[in-house]
Amino acid sequence: MYKHLRKILLSLSVLMTFTFLLGVLRSSFLMTPFVTKRVLFTGCEGRLSTDTITALGDNRTFILSPYYDNRDGRSMVRILSIIHHREVKELYCYFCCPTDKSVHVSQAVIDMHSDRFDFPYVTADLLCEEPPDCKAEYITVHTSTSGKLTQLPLFQIQNQHIKPFSANFTVCISTMFGNFSNVLQFIQSMEMYRILGAQRVMIYLNSCSPQMAKAMWYYVAKGVLEVVDWPIQRYLRPAKAWHHSVDPKDIGYYGQLPTLNDCIYRNMYRSKFVLLNDIDEIILPFTHMSWDTMMESLQKQYPSIGIFLFENHIFPQTVPVDRNFAKTSSWKKVQGHNILKYVHREPDRSDYFNARKMILDPRKVIQTSVHSVLKSHGAQMEVPLKTALVYHCRGPLQKHLPKSSLIEDKTIWKHNASLIKNVNNVLNEMQHL
Repeated sequence: MYKHLRKILLSLSVLMTFTFLLGVLRSSFLMTPFVTKRVLFTGCEGRLSTDTITALGDNRTFILSPYYDNRDGRSMVRILSIIHHREVKELYCYFCCPTDKSVHVSQAVIDMHSDRFDFPYVTADLLCEEPPDCKAEYITVHTSTSGKLTQLPLFQIQNQHIKPFSANFTVCISTMFGNFSNVLQFIQSMEMYRILGAQRVMIYLNSCSPQMAKAMWYYVAKGVLEVVDWPIQRYLRPAKAWHHSVDPKDIGYYGQLPTLNDCIYRNMYRSKFVLLNDIDEIILPFTHMSWDTMMESLQKQYPSIGIFLFENHIFPQTVPVDRNFAKTSSWKKVQGHNILKYVHREPDRSDYFNARKMILDPRKVIQTSVHSVLKSHGAQMEVPLKTALVYHCRGPLQKHLPKSSLIEDKTIWKHNASLIKNVNNVLNEMQHL
């Protein structure tokens, strides 16, 4: 029965991804419907939730997914969730124990992440120790100990069955929203990730343009991209800014923090390394041609470190170089920015926080924020600029700086030949979609 249910979940996941992207192509935006299945499972009867976000009856608690976690020596289930930081006081885990066909109820420890940026809703881990001799594969959550099982959503516990890594590097892109339409830069970023060593990219998609959906569909079909439907606005009022003082809604950046944590746990035993960055960012090595050789060198120098932070540097899109690149004439027909034209970066400011993005061993991470890890098993380090930087191609932060004050940095051009060839191949193949 377990194998049959897993096959159903896998098939539904693939079908939902293609249905979602096809729907965006047919209209400006279309959400995948909530998918449920009634399950009778050794004492637990309810609807099996396969949606990315599931609201509990209090409408203050939203479940993402439960993950088995025994890294501290205890058999525990860590349920990633979004909760109201003041109004949610008690939650209970219902374990579906197959051994004696019983349901075990225990109170969850609510561990709210320390970064909330003053929004009322916060990423939280609901921690429940697995009952002895239970070996549950399904769990549900309720606000009391007297929930009616037939009315509760069931969640399959992930990360119970560890397999060999299917990727060395997985790039986690958090929320894509605002009808995102920078197609050319998206394709260039995807190809740079592949050139540098990524086998998988994950994107939590809220909305994008039809042209963007077509490009994403291409990479999904290639097996490189996994798209996670992220309809956060069904449940909360998402902000387009990082802090509540800038955009006073329910949760920041369309739920960026819960998606980053979810991506880490999804890939904890699938990928050797996970990168956390935005789609307009590339962790770009200076002295190495790939992430693989760079990380091999860093791990030899710092064997106890599992979390590596890289300086973010802005390459403003207002200062393009006056150069035509051979074999790129077809790129002019594609909406978006050409990153090869931006090789000047803004200088650091002593009074301004220089954000960092990360390459990390997901098995060392407990909780993460955007620019740092909040809780971990082990240490983290800031990688020196001479090794690599985050190439962040976007609008300027220091808008009034003249070009003469910018720093010329042509590191991206090391990959010109491969990038131009790969992008041309993608655009040619996309014509046949």
